[in-house]
Amino acid sequence: MSPQLFRLIPLVALLALAGCTSKPKTLQQTPQQMQARISALLPGDVRQKSDWASDIATAFRTQEIEASDSNICATIAVADQETNFNADSPVPGLPKIAWGEIDKRAARLHIPAFLVRTALLIKSPDGRSYADRLDKVRTEKELSAIFDDFINMVPMGQTLFGNLNPIHTGGPMQVSIAFAEAHEEGYPWPIETSVRQEVFTRHGGIWFGVKHLLGYPVSYSEPLYRFADFNAGWYASRNAAFQAAVARATGMKLALDGDLILYGSDKAGATELAVRTLSRQIDMSDRAIRRDLEKGDKLEFEKSELWQQVFALADKQAGRKLPRAILPGIRLESPKITRNLTTAWFAQRVNSRYQQCMARAK
Repeated sequence: MSPQLFRLIPLVALLALAGCTSKPKTLQQTPQQMQARISALLPGDVRQKSDWASDIATAFRTQEIEASDSNICATIAVADQETNFNADSPVPGLPKIAWGEIDKRAARLHIPAFLVRTALLIKSPDGRSYADRLDKVRTEKELSAIFDDFINMVPMGQTLFGNLNPIHTGGPMQVSIAFAEAHEEGYPWPIETSVRQEVFTRHGGIWFGVKHLLGYPVSYSEPLYRFADFNAGWYASRNAAFQAAVARATGMKLALDGDLILYGSDKAGATELAVRTLSRQIDMSDRAIRRDLEKGDKLEFEKSELWQQVFALADKQAGRKLPRAILPGIRLESPKITRNLTTAWFAQRVNSRYQQCMARAK
């Protein structure tokens, strides 16, 4: 070995060591370690822990989401709140809810009730009449299948529902079917019939639930706001804070629902109209305001000129820095809900379970 090379060895080693110590260390978990950690954090009364842990681990791995205790506990908290880890949870009074939905649709279309009841006496693909199946339905998965059969097999089904199955959420994390259908890319399991049916499985419901809960970047200070977004839509908590700032700056009352524009329409909604009244103060045209509001479903909205200007104005009026995330003021609407519940209630309930899980983690 040459003297020059010999002298370089300590220098190379020192540089390598410096390079290692300059970067934060990240704990590399094997799939087995990840699954074991998830299983350890699951509530004690969960059955088939290894199966649930495997599905959560697969969702994290295939979506490239960090399997931190916080992310694991967030997922556990939502699944526990929504269904107590039951992939196909029975819904009390579901037959009554189903018949009520059908009667409501029939009344809206001015179809006599006896015609609907007669149509439902037809035998369905499993040999039973639709009416008999509806009388005995226990879970949303079963009810969704009944509606699918009814829509596809009976003319009355097309008349009442078109191609739209009225069951909008399902599975262990109660994920929106529409959300799942829009985010199936990267789904690691074969789709045997439809994305809708995958949502009602344990692995599918978890995968799409994790995507909805953790599959978008946020700047929130705590998971509470992700829990609200899970119920109200991505960035609803952040957008509700923006609406509160607009209300402060304009003196106008706004619904703090997180909807900054009327999606699918060129018309201006209440929030957009309110912001327009500030156009001179923030030196932005109506077109520029609309352009920035359309970023409301992305993280980059927080870097927009509109965000910066409105909050600067509202902060000045308030004499303090206003919150950049608040719980949306949305009342939960569903035939399954018989109490006056809100998105804030949901988020706080999930957050309580999250805190219990994080206590187990310690």
